[in-house]
Amino acid sequence: MHGGAAGSDPRSGPPRRFPVAAVDDILKDVLGSYLREQPYEPARCRDMAKDMAEVIKARVKDLMIPRYKIVVVTHIGQLNEQSMQIGSRCLWEPASDTFSSYVFKNSSLFALANVYAVYLE
Repeated sequence: MHGGAAGSDPRSGPPRRFPVAAVDDILKDVLGSYLREQPYEPARCRDMAKDMAEVIKARVKDLMIPRYKIVVVTHIGQLNEQSMQIGSRCLWEPASDTFSSYVFKNSSLFALANVYAVYLE
């Protein structure tokens, strides 16, 4: 055996798992605080979706989980007896990569926020 200490191989995966429960709490907090009393207004909701994604990304990065690439996607739509189907696909390693998702609804809108955490070897 040569080169490096045992367990220093980056292919062995992350030293600790991504904190999905903590990210779930962030999503609930951000979506709830931004949208609790917000009526659906297309232009305002477009801006809020961008703002929420930035806030979520910053708060997840504040958790300081090393070597994870963070992708945040938010959607806001009007509740008006209609439906929306949202799908996503990712190529990743199930042993180390993960995601968190949260759906929020009030009387006039719904919102979906997804955080994808991809481990970088």
